[in-house]
Amino acid sequence: MADAPAGVSNAFRTFIENAPLHAKAWMGAVEGLEQATTLDAKTAELAYVAVLAALRLESGIPFHVGLAKRAGAIRDEVVSAVLIGLPAAGHTVLQVLPAALAAYDADG
Repeated sequence: MADAPAGVSNAFRTFIENAPLHAKAWMGAVEGLEQATTLDAKTAELAYVAVLAALRLESGIPFHVGLAKRAGAIRDEVVSAVLIGLPAAGHTVLQVLPAALAAYDADG
């Protein structure tokens, strides 16, 4: 398994470094799902940010916000992606908003 991509969480980096066969299998599934989607890259990343926010998985936010930004997402779209889950997930999505904004602002 290759080195962890820049910006991934410490937990994911530890997974890749210490369980390379599992990581390879996981990434194979991820790549297959990426190929199966009909969403464009920006929409897919914004949707992923929304899911991470709803699940309160803050550690994945910097990486995926960076991918969304590089795919053309503007700051307001990232905010909207985080907040779209308010009706279904409740105010817990707000926990992720600071990390999402910090990641967007820090990503070059």
